[in-house]
Amino acid sequence: MKEKMRICIIGCGRFSPFFVPLFKAHPVVEKVYVCDIKPERAEDFSKRFDVEIINSFEEAIASDKINAVAIFTPRFTHGKLVIEALKAGKHVYSSVPCAVDVDEIREIEELVRKTRLTYSMGETGYYRAATIFCRREYKKGTFGKFAYGEAQYNHDIRKMENSFRSFGGEEWRKYAGIPPMWYPTHSTSMILGAMPGVYAKKVVAFGFKGSPRTDIYGTDGQNLYDNPFSNTAMLLELSNGGIARISENRCLGWHCPETFISQFYGSEGCYEFSVARHSLSYWKPDYPDVIKLTDVTDQLQPPDLYRMINENYEQALNDISHAEGYIQGTPSPIHPIERLPKEFDGLKNGHNGTHKFIVDDFCRAYQTGKLSPCNIWQVARFNIPGLMAHQSALKGGATMDVIDLGDPPADWEILSDE
Repeated sequence: MKEKMRICIIGCGRFSPFFVPLFKAHPVVEKVYVCDIKPERAEDFSKRFDVEIINSFEEAIASDKINAVAIFTPRFTHGKLVIEALKAGKHVYSSVPCAVDVDEIREIEELVRKTRLTYSMGETGYYRAATIFCRREYKKGTFGKFAYGEAQYNHDIRKMENSFRSFGGEEWRKYAGIPPMWYPTHSTSMILGAMPGVYAKKVVAFGFKGSPRTDIYGTDGQNLYDNPFSNTAMLLELSNGGIARISENRCLGWHCPETFISQFYGSEGCYEFSVARHSLSYWKPDYPDVIKLTDVTDQLQPPDLYRMINENYEQALNDISHAEGYIQGTPSPIHPIERLPKEFDGLKNGHNGTHKFIVDDFCRAYQTGKLSPCNIWQVARFNIPGLMAHQSALKGGATMDVIDLGDPPADWEILSDE
């Protein structure tokens, strides 16, 4: 019988409060610890969630009483911390992205392959309703041969200041100028996550230098990354012959929905999303010259929001723009909530009902020894195209071959996400 998980939450910032209660409640987890470079934040978590404190990351990965860590530190620190934890023999949950350097992702893959430790990245995009819908329909053959898809993550920097202030203080602007494509996985996971085994082969990208936030974006020391782009769009040639357009935008007048597939087109069927409504079209089998258009919004929106969309669309848009229900955790009918542990009942969720699935898959992967759906090989395919896209944009749109780390070992089974 495998020992229960004893996990330390690394980083007591904005998002880890959503996850501490879920880890505490999961039947695979025996004990949860927390640590933070700011002792007062760890103390706050200790009181709020009734958990013990570990003084540092180094102490956590050296401790025999801890066999797993969950990393919730600033995004550009993930790769290094994951590598150190794996080398110390710990199982690792990482918030997004995996890393901001291709070599770090290579090293993580090598360590996971060698040690067979569990690594899982908490990518909400993989578990969002639209991705689940497209994945199911793609598997059934509804779309036929995939031709073209679009996904985007729109998150204006003006709504992210508090996040960067939490660790950057008054110097937050220097941290906030991180290249948009260093954080691509919310978008790439929605297209690639709907087509298991498909990956990017080539990328070309262009960046937007016209941001009014000249205090954040530029090449004269405004940020720590010498990054001039507030927004970047990339075009990918995929291994199945299809094309995908991915946009990462950090300076624009848009709020919600922030992460979404707008189009997913195939030879036989297509999916589209526009603000609140979801549509599926397909050639009718009995009438080869007739395309049927259907509204599938009832499957992909939380029930209360769906009723509001039909009864008072303006109020529904207001609800979406204030992130009530849409983002704060209400699952959609398409989410397989019946597979979740009963211990999760009544606990808060987040990001379109995805948090509980993220935690459950990491814990199930640990317990069974199988791979999480968001394993390092899948995650590399979500992450690396964006890192290379930034290089393409810096070179004025140069076409680049995308590095691919291949499939998981053939003898390592992947958990079902249903």
